[in-house]
Amino acid sequence: MKTKAYITVYKHIQQKIIHGSYAYGNKIPSKRQTALEEDVSVITVEHAYELLVDEGYIESKQRSGYFVTYREGDVFESDIHDEIKPVEENGRQDFPVTVFAKACRKVLTLMPAQLPNHSEGKGNIQLRNAIANYLRRTRDLDVDSDQIIIGAGSEYLYSLLVDLLGRSRIYGVEFPGYEKIKCIYRAGGVKVDALQLGKNGIVSSELKRTPATILHVTPYHSFPSGSTTDASKRREYIRWAQERDAWIIEDDYESEFTHSIKTAETLYSLDPSIVIYMNTFTKTISSSIRIGYMILPRELLKNYEQTQSFRSCTVSEYMQLVVAELLNNGSFERNLNRIRRKRKSNEEN
Repeated sequence: MKTKAYITVYKHIQQKIIHGSYAYGNKIPSKRQTALEEDVSVITVEHAYELLVDEGYIESKQRSGYFVTYREGDVFESDIHDEIKPVEENGRQDFPVTVFAKACRKVLTLMPAQLPNHSEGKGNIQLRNAIANYLRRTRDLDVDSDQIIIGAGSEYLYSLLVDLLGRSRIYGVEFPGYEKIKCIYRAGGVKVDALQLGKNGIVSSELKRTPATILHVTPYHSFPSGSTTDASKRREYIRWAQERDAWIIEDDYESEFTHSIKTAETLYSLDPSIVIYMNTFTKTISSSIRIGYMILPRELLKNYEQTQSFRSCTVSEYMQLVVAELLNNGSFERNLNRIRRKRKSNEEN
């Protein structure tokens, strides 16, 4: 698949920022100058700059241009005392009933031919293939279907990870954060360290303080704080894990509803060897179907196959095939685009 021109420009500028060619606080070239250097239109550069702003690499100052905001770690630690106002969860976004029902009828018609002789513990291969293709299209994640584990919602997958990663480790979680994460880990017999959130993710002093070697984060939209990590903080999380041989559990809840023309880069894309990526269809299809999935790094996948392969998938074959149909026929993405447009319109009005 050919890379779009604005993504190419975005990546060129991004790498210059990360490697220090454009340092924190410095002004980057104007859109017109970059267009000449990259041999593209000014509109293409404008799209690239919008992405860099959305992800926290740069900011726009009226009549002054664009300035680099990416930096190594927090510049000020005072954000630990900043007031974080809780946000309400967005309302239900259930799939259009007629579209969902059509997929159900199609699966019922084809089901005898689609059903495997036995249910795979990782989940139905058609759904895992559909998820892998979807992530490749929309998140630029190069994932093999054998890395994907299907389960009955995130809560089941949290418990599975405790068995997989072990109970001798300390799990760092966001505070304030989704309370069930902490409860499930504690119920699984592990020690939990609550790490203070600022307005841009877990503050640096907390990352330095904690003895945790597993970090569970929701970078896109932490609940109930609404905190979203920018590019600097996401890369700080990666450095933290690399330096102490730790794992990161990336809970990418609600990320599909971003208003950006490109979904924010994932922690998994920054280092797939140390990040466990998780997501769910609870918000994007319906809370009643209870389907979540996670992507395991290759090293953990070997451990899973040696110690957890006895498990049966906790989601019905029928419902897995329905979700696979929604992903494959385009209904899932069309509905997401509809919701994004509606939310953006509501916020502008």
